[in-house]
Amino acid sequence: MTKLIASVSLEHSPHSFENRMANSPVYLRFLNLSQAIASEFEGVDLTALRLLETIAVAHTQGKPLTVTDAMSLSDIASPATLHRKIDALREAGLIDQVFEGSNRRTKYLAPTNAAAKYFDSMGKAMTTALKA
Repeated sequence: MTKLIASVSLEHSPHSFENRMANSPVYLRFLNLSQAIASEFEGVDLTALRLLETIAVAHTQGKPLTVTDAMSLSDIASPATLHRKIDALREAGLIDQVFEGSNRRTKYLAPTNAAAKYFDSMGKAMTTALKA
């Protein structure tokens, strides 16, 4: 049996990557800027940054996550991985574990000033990407 192989030039195909990406240069500029910002934190990968975002959103909504809450975020990673990411975020100075009141058993995760600076840099990256 002979196999027929179609030769298609993707360069001018209406379905080429370039044609499909025609409306996304702003997002690609933002990705480039955000990767540069994120690379400043040694040991903090994309999973840890996603966890940081979740911690920060919960915190700003007045519903700070406990360590136990964070460990159950199975849509981000497994509990063991989340535990390592919490440690990485703490070591990078992006989160603190705090107690409320006299209850010393429950640890809450709170973004630090370094995290606020990170989010500020990401906001500026968005603005820069939109203006370019």
